[in-house]
Amino acid sequence: MLNIRRITFTAATIAACSIIAPLQASAANGCGGASWYALTSKTASGERMNAANLTAAHRSLRFGTKVKVTNARNGKAVVVRINDRGPFIKGRVLDLSKAAAKNIGMINSGTAKVCYEVVKAD
Repeated sequence: MLNIRRITFTAATIAACSIIAPLQASAANGCGGASWYALTSKTASGERMNAANLTAAHRSLRFGTKVKVTNARNGKAVVVRINDRGPFIKGRVLDLSKAAAKNIGMINSGTAKVCYEVVKAD
């Protein structure tokens, strides 16, 4: 009876890990909507928002993580540092600083479809 419990527990643990691991990895790369912002308030990391810096907000990536963001429409890319939390609008995956948005050509539109990938995790 004890062997059956161990086997069941082991199988359940492996199943749970196989479900959770891909969810964690999916935050490292993805596609979706992005917007930009140029506030001067404090970010979730505690630093003051500076629209001239190449920074971004993401819901779960660690602060300090470097992410390559590519505009799906024109292929322009920029590397940003995650320093804030957000966006909190359905379908959006990143909020970019004004400087980052300018680099990938999305200032006028305000939003864009982007893909991102982690370049360096801190």
